[in-house]
Amino acid sequence: MARGIIRWDPVEDVTRLLDRFAPGGEMLAGRTMAPLVDIRDEDDNIVITADLPGVDKDDIDITVSDNTVQINASFKKESTGEHVYYRQERTYEGFSRTIILPESVTEEGANAKLENGVLKVTLPKLEKEHKITIQ
Repeated sequence: MARGIIRWDPVEDVTRLLDRFAPGGEMLAGRTMAPLVDIRDEDDNIVITADLPGVDKDDIDITVSDNTVQINASFKKESTGEHVYYRQERTYEGFSRTIILPESVTEEGANAKLENGVLKVTLPKLEKEHKITIQ
């Protein structure tokens, strides 16, 4: 039984491994991905900006609870049809992100706007102190 010598290429192995775990790699294919977000403090509001490319505003759901915001968005996967793909990275079916904020916020007076694939959510901070009048 003859055995051949197999040449090992460490660069190819590392490249293959990075492709598996990189955004859009096979470890994420068909799964839900989390959008990138920025969170900033603007006086009486906390503003969250999230990248949601290709998502329609009717497919986005935002839930606020105390100091937690959850952003969910469904995304329709493109039909592959009869085409042969050499690489297909855009196969996610939605976005999901739960964000814990440094302060409590309220839904009252909150607003959200989607423009050019960027979601901007403005959430009023909850008042920290309440004065109680003694009767």
